[in-house]
Amino acid sequence: MADDLTPPSPTNPAERIDAIDVLRGIALFGVMAINITTIFRVSIFERFLLRKMPASPLDHAVETVLNLAIDLKALALFSLLFGVGIAIQFERLSKSPRRTSLLVRRLVVLLAFGLIHLCLIWNGDILTEYALAGLIVLPFLFGPRWLLAVAALASLGLYLAMQAFPPPGLWLGTAALAQDVAEAYRVYPTGGFLDVLAFRLREIPLLAALHASIFSRTIGLFLLGAFAWRTGILRNPPHHLLFAIAAVCISLGAALILSHAGGFTTGSGRIGILAKPLGTILLALGYGAAIIGIAGLNSGRRLLGWAGPLGRMAFTNYLAQSVIFGWIFYGYGLGLFGRLGVTSALAIGVAVYIAQVLFSAWWLGRYRYGPIEWLWRTLMYGEAQPMRQTA
Repeated sequence: MADDLTPPSPTNPAERIDAIDVLRGIALFGVMAINITTIFRVSIFERFLLRKMPASPLDHAVETVLNLAIDLKALALFSLLFGVGIAIQFERLSKSPRRTSLLVRRLVVLLAFGLIHLCLIWNGDILTEYALAGLIVLPFLFGPRWLLAVAALASLGLYLAMQAFPPPGLWLGTAALAQDVAEAYRVYPTGGFLDVLAFRLREIPLLAALHASIFSRTIGLFLLGAFAWRTGILRNPPHHLLFAIAAVCISLGAALILSHAGGFTTGSGRIGILAKPLGTILLALGYGAAIIGIAGLNSGRRLLGWAGPLGRMAFTNYLAQSVIFGWIFYGYGLGLFGRLGVTSALAIGVAVYIAQVLFSAWWLGRYRYGPIEWLWRTLMYGEAQPMRQTA
């Protein structure tokens, strides 16, 4: 009975599973690498027009590695981890009569953060999509484990079906995309903050189509992450099983993506179209299993432990990257949009990432949460959470 009267509170830092934080910190590197090279550096819609800036051999090699090994895989990992996070919160609040309202409030607060980020800071925001997908996934958590698995497979199946049979009217024509790209090169490198803000808002409908195309994948990966948590494999992972999953998923995923990239699949056939999206999901699962397996070993903790603090502050670091990269690439800052190659842009991103690794370790040596994580928890629970480590 006493447990029922204990007010709900966030996970104590000492109770966190370090391997999950490590995986989140490493996944953030992949998200950063793709964001800075394909969205901040140039217009994201250039890839759909098959337009490319003149590339040096080094830029071409770096871009190829990013496309084959990281593009969309890191975001898929983040989606899996978000599903794990929802399942952990759901479980921890199991004895609270406020569980449903707290979890809904958590997602609504995330939605508010996402809309602010989307409209005022950077329109490549993923938080809004995550909040909406989380609200859809939440009712499934009240069901049995098999329901999570079935719903995950159904959602991922819908995503793959949409790749093979795109809904009519989802994408704008080439002319509209070309017009947006031309406008981006006019506004982003030279415009002031208000000019950039106005153009970012005008781009939102185009970006909404991108989100719509992967929304069912996001839901499916959330459910798959929640299912993985329910199985217990992330709490007490059998390393032989994790490494077996990693080997199978990475092998199959790499084979599918390489066959698609090399033209070995039939481009006009439905199976060929599905090779890359299916390979992306498998690679993400393989990466996750491998990193959690390694991070759970004593030698692995020494090797990858630096990513743990970064992962604990992933929300803060993600938003900070948007602010920093916006200042670097847009006209109200250095105005480097469209002026850097892939390698130069990635080098800037790596420098920012290393600084965040160091800052996160320093910050969490003094405080329990990152600043945005603290605000999120405070708004979720309706009372200020203890911040200093001594609290």
